[in-house]
Amino acid sequence: MTDAKPALSHRRVRILVVDDEEHVRSGIRRSLTLMGYHAEAAASGEEALRMLERDSFDVMLLDIRMPGMDGVEVMRRARRLHSDLLILVLTGYASLESAIAAVKCHAADYLLKPASIHTIAEAVAGALGRRAEEARRRGRAWQREGGGWERPSADERVLCVGPVVLNLELRLAVVTWGEDEVLQAELSPSEAALLAHLMRHPRSVLSCRALARQALGYDLTEAEAREIVRPHICRLRRKIEPDPAHPRLIRTVVGRGYRFVVVPL
Repeated sequence: MTDAKPALSHRRVRILVVDDEEHVRSGIRRSLTLMGYHAEAAASGEEALRMLERDSFDVMLLDIRMPGMDGVEVMRRARRLHSDLLILVLTGYASLESAIAAVKCHAADYLLKPASIHTIAEAVAGALGRRAEEARRRGRAWQREGGGWERPSADERVLCVGPVVLNLELRLAVVTWGEDEVLQAELSPSEAALLAHLMRHPRSVLSCRALARQALGYDLTEAEAREIVRPHICRLRRKIEPDPAHPRLIRTVVGRGYRFVVVPL
């Protein structure tokens, strides 16, 4: 057993274990649960993708070689669903092809079976730790770039712009549209990063490529960036806009990108 702890103290880290071998996935899931993580399991790539469509996870432990849809294809589709998902590859059949696919899908680690639960726990904790440090660096950069639009806050992890209050640590957005209309939404890491970046640059038009690079840390072409950014913007609008079909906060500038509009309180 290991003394590795979940890296996020304010909530339980959500981990999806994907492996076609029942004893492997149940053993890993049970061990991670005992360590304090919220762990769920899927017996196939298809089941994993259905779970990812319904819910968000912080980490996915993924077996590469499975019947039906293989792990490489699962990685590709999972990355399109959740660009911020930490993927840890588990394989008993290491190959150059799977290693290259893992790199292309920005896998956080590549573990060879049989991997002990101690090794897996260390890999999970390491990946979460690296993400937390990256978020801290990004948060400091946001502070350096900040203009005069947000209301001062004693907690630098909280952004206040117009009717939106965003707690970066809790990834919680509260939008006040009137005395009787207050929306509260828990955001995914990518949704929070995108919203924070837009709030840091109110009224500026930001391309999908700029948002992917500056908010999410991906250096992509504009076409590639659109595939990642657009679904997140769509989900953001459903969470913080009273009428997502006619957004007031996050406006589309046709052919150019998105703009955060400061709506009067």
